[in-house]
Amino acid sequence: MCRLINRKNNVFEKSLIALVLLSYIQAFNDGNKRTTRIVSNAILIANQYCPVSFRTIDAVEYKKAMLIFYEQNNISVFKDIFIEQFRFAVKTYF
Repeated sequence: MCRLINRKNNVFEKSLIALVLLSYIQAFNDGNKRTTRIVSNAILIANQYCPVSFRTIDAVEYKKAMLIFYEQNNISVFKDIFIEQFRFAVKTYF
């Protein structure tokens, strides 16, 4: 997973892949989604981009998008949410 992320040149792609893959492997007993959002945002911040908060997305929609990734190996729904939330952050905070 780290090699896959590090091979990507696009910061947004790195951040998104880290977010979904770290959530998928469930590395911790608790706090997997919170931890992966921190890692994803750390990638953005380290590259001079603003963090994404996912605060305007319905929790059910977030979970549905993650389940689609988990069960169908389809990242497109979550990617759309990620892009929408990043645009919201830029528009709202900057």
